[in-house]
This record gives sequence, structure tokens and C-alpha cells, in this order.
Amino acid sequence: MSANVYALGAIALWATLASLGVALKHVPPFLLTGIALLIGSLLALPFVLKDRRLWAIPATTLTLGVYGLFGFHFLLFIALRHAPAVEANLVNYLWPLFMVVLAPLFLKNMHLRAVHVAAALLGFAGAAVAILGAREGAADGGWSWGYLPALASAFIWASYSLLTQRVAPFPTAAIGLFGGVSGLLSLGCHWLLEPATALSGRDWTLLAVMGLGPLGAAFFLWDKALKLGDARQIGILSYLTPLCSTALLMLVSGRVLSWSIALAAAMIIGAAVLGTRGK
Repeated sequence: MSANVYALGAIALWATLASLGVALKHVPPFLLTGIALLIGSLLALPFVLKDRRLWAIPATTLTLGVYGLFGFHFLLFIALRHAPAVEANLVNYLWPLFMVVLAPLFLKNMHLRAVHVAAALLGFAGAAVAILGAREGAADGGWSWGYLPALASAFIWASYSLLTQRVAPFPTAAIGLFGGVSGLLSLGCHWLLEPATALSGRDWTLLAVMGLGPLGAAFFLWDKALKLGDARQIGILSYLTPLCSTALLMLVSGRVLSWSIALAAAMIIGAAVLGTRGK
């Protein structure tokens, strides 16, 4: 039960991520990712200052953490800039389905069954409906290359979440190190590749909310959930995220619920429910 509580806490915070990303759409993606991740990493400092051994982890584990935190969010923010936000958000939230389908491939004592394949096909069909339906009533609708980074970010987060259970056990406080290194890497990329950008007071406020919430506390809660629970069950529970996230994003962006968005959400969530049948 405690694993589900931690997972629900992370899910509630992640429901705000896309809306915050859209509100900060004018901020270069490397700069946005770097500042938010560095702010989030500060949450680990009180624990690390008491025991520095909490950050004494193998280089391979640190590399995995950077792959997950940096790769996922950078690609998500790219997707939100180059594809209709609501539809790109739905495509990105194929990651819980990826967790269910990939768990038998990444973890021992789990098996891939026909129902997992069926769930994957239904989930991808839902993503296709979201993409094709974006033509309706949206000036920037239709196909966009921005859906590709949304799909890639989904795979990265699912594979990261599963692979954390294959490396040597590490303390949850190490998530702060993952975020700190990822943030510095992102700021280095900003310095090399993006133009200098002045941030307003509102920008800093939103960055602080993003860093402390969906790019901070959510990571620690998620790690605790994965350490205590079944990755497949947590992946299924995560399908609450696209519902909450999409509803909030539509409210913020002023989009009206269309048949394609409703059908896509139903298909993607239905895929997750179907995936539980093959445990």
C-alpha cells in the first residue's frame, strides 16, 4: 500500500508538468531543463549534508540516472514546442504502457504474453488517434515531427524506471545527484547551443514550482514507490497521469474536448488496464 501512496504522490505532481512546460514554452529547452533539475536536486541536500555516502554510487548508476532525468525531460519539452501540446502529452504518456510491456524483457521472473502485445497495439493505436485527430480545430494540427521526441521520451522514462531495479541498490537521496548532474549538463548545452535568455520574475517562480514539484519531489516519491512495489502495478497506476495532465493542460490552453482526444485517452488507458491481465 505504501508503494502506491508514493506513486500517487509522484503522479499528482507530474500531472502539472505539461502545463508548466507550455507556460514556459518561450524558455530554451536546455535552459529550462537545467534550472528546473538543479532546483529539484536541492531537496536531497539536507540528507547528503548529514551523510555524504548517500551520493557514493557507481558511475554506471549515475549514467542511468542522467539518461532518465535529462533525456526524458529534454525530449518532452522539445515535443511540447513542435507538436500540439495536448496530443504530444498523450503520446508521451505511453510510458506507463511501456513499463507494463517492457517489464518482462527488462526484469527477471516476468514473462511477455499475448495480452501484453495486444495492450501495446491498443496503446499505440490510441496515440495514432491523438496525432491524426490533432487536425481538428487546431491551427497547428496534423502530423508534426514533435511527436517523435514525445514517443522517445516515453521509452526513456519507462526503461529508466525498470533499469533502476537491475543496478546495485542505491539510496533514494542519490536521485538528487542524478538531477544535479543532469541540470549541469543541460546548462552546459544551453551555453554552447542556445542564445542567452533573460528570465522574468514570473519565469523564475514557475521554474521554482516545476523544480520543487514535478522535477524534484516527484522523482524521490517515484523511486521510493519502485523500491517498495511491483513495477507493473505502478505502471498501471500511472495511467491516472494522462487523465489528470491532459485535463489540466486543456484547461490551461483553452482547448475544447474533441472526440479524438477523448477516444485516444480511453484507448491508451484501456491498454493499461488490458496489460494487467497478463501478469
